[in-house]
Amino acid sequence: MAKSPVSELDRTFSALVDPTRRAILARLEREPGLSVTEIARPLPLKLPAVMKHLDVLSDAGLVARTKNGRTVSVELVAGPMEEAMAWLRRYERFWSASLDRLADFVERNDE
Repeated sequence: MAKSPVSELDRTFSALVDPTRRAILARLEREPGLSVTEIARPLPLKLPAVMKHLDVLSDAGLVARTKNGRTVSVELVAGPMEEAMAWLRRYERFWSASLDRLADFVERNDE
């Protein structure tokens, strides 16, 4: 059986699975344009490992790198995250209904 090509959405979700990559994205949201060295500084990883995480994020389109002399800066890219959120919103009605039922149950039992 032949493998189907990995979709952009699959790459986005695959990149978001790792807590280190999510931490990098969260930091870039707070501090846009950090250098690779600045991103790596607080992490308990060596620079090559951080670079591999950035490669995964870049391959998923979640970050863009810009080289200025010897410094490489990293910025968030919104597009893939927006596509992932749009995909999740299609299923929101399922968990919204469950949360509404839970709230009704709790309110009835508080009375």
